[in-house]
Amino acid sequence: QVQLVESGGGLVQSGGSLRLSCVASRIIFRATSMGWYRQGPGKQRELVATITSGGSTNYADSVKGRFTISRDNSKNTVYLQMNSLKPEDTAVYYCNTKIDYTSKEYWGQGTQVTVSS
Repeated sequence: QVQLVESGGGLVQSGGSLRLSCVASRIIFRATSMGWYRQGPGKQRELVATITSGGSTNYADSVKGRFTISRDNSKNTVYLQMNSLKPEDTAVYYCNTKIDYTSKEYWGQGTQVTVSS
């Protein structure tokens, strides 16, 4: 079965930075689109950023200019570099994969990010 494991969450002050990682296993990683989503307290899950198998990226308006998504196919890993963090970024961040040319998608268990005022 596909497995996604997130890491890198934690507590950071407003204006600080964190780098999240997601390692995928049991998958042809180069044939996937990867994404980061988040769910804040009392809120719905929302898209943060995506990256296709070819490296094209998209970002939510709320994180443009602050967050960067990237991937390393040799390590089966997708990253989310988060800079200039705000309290509004506090959420559980989830890694997602969608297999190219299929309807299959999978989710990790999430990693907590807390940004203090």
